[in-house]
Amino acid sequence: MFEAVEGLAEEHRELEQRLAAPETHADQRLAKRLNQRYSELSAIVRTWREYLSLGDDIEAARELASDDPEFAAEATNLEQRRDETAERLRRLLVPRDPNDAKDALLEVKSGEGGEESALFAGDLLRMYTRFAEQRGWRVEVLDATVSDLGGYKSVTVAVKAKGTPEPGEAPFALLKFEGGVHRVQRVPVTESQGRVHTSAAGVLVMPEAEQVDVSIDENDLRIDVFRSSGPGGQSVNTTDSAVRITHVPSGIVVSCQNEKSQLQNKEQAMRILRARLLAAAEEGGDAEASEARRSQVRTVDRSERVRTYNYPENRISDHRTGYKAYNLDVVLDGELQPVIDSLVAADLAARLESLEQ
Repeated sequence: MFEAVEGLAEEHRELEQRLAAPETHADQRLAKRLNQRYSELSAIVRTWREYLSLGDDIEAARELASDDPEFAAEATNLEQRRDETAERLRRLLVPRDPNDAKDALLEVKSGEGGEESALFAGDLLRMYTRFAEQRGWRVEVLDATVSDLGGYKSVTVAVKAKGTPEPGEAPFALLKFEGGVHRVQRVPVTESQGRVHTSAAGVLVMPEAEQVDVSIDENDLRIDVFRSSGPGGQSVNTTDSAVRITHVPSGIVVSCQNEKSQLQNKEQAMRILRARLLAAAEEGGDAEASEARRSQVRTVDRSERVRTYNYPENRISDHRTGYKAYNLDVVLDGELQPVIDSLVAADLAARLESLEQ
């Protein structure tokens, strides 16, 4: 596997030269894409150089060991460090989901359970927002339909990182594992007898698509405007500012009504449409690519129950990895990283196994 590093190191040098050229930064989208690739390759090249350096140190220690036994022990320690570095490099070389460097669009929808499900959808959004804040990410509400008790029938947010994250640290790389059906077991606020009910909410996670990622023909769009129905500013409910866009070839329909102006709502709806078209195109790719993107495809499969939140036991259980902890209150307050770490580790193990077969 390490034979590929020389070619990646050459690509790294070329990117360094391109990023130093002023004309590259005239195109911000291009500069961002090159920076993301450069960051990914920098981690590989840095680890590769460490691996080679340790090899040189081991040879030197072995030569000196014949005169000084202490260098024999030093050689053994260096060999262990090189083995650890080799494993780290092997993991970095595993092919990544090409969307792992992207920001994310996250949609939460209430499901079975009526108002209780809508309140749970609000709890999930709060959990993701707190998690994002801990990582220094920004969360922007694109569209929301609020329930009578203050939950969400549906809410779509953009989660954006600051700067260029390290490989595997961008919003989509971590949040993509959240897609699916989330089940909650608790006593609803509308329950007078104190009985525990089970309800669910669905989560869909998509990479935010740049305009260069998806080509949309304006002639393929049907755009309707209507009056916003949700809470908002003075003009929100009195003008036809809400926008519904239908992409006729795919049948995908998106709508936005949160912003005060029709133009702003159209821009937000187009962001969601681009993301959905990108996700649909990748989900429908060839079988081999789909197999390589198992975790990503899973994020758009709402029929799969992925996690249970049990309030009476203060327990959270992830049904894909077997992760279980009795700190549900802490997780719902944004401490989601251990849960996600278990999913990232399982995904990496599966990809390593597929490479070795």
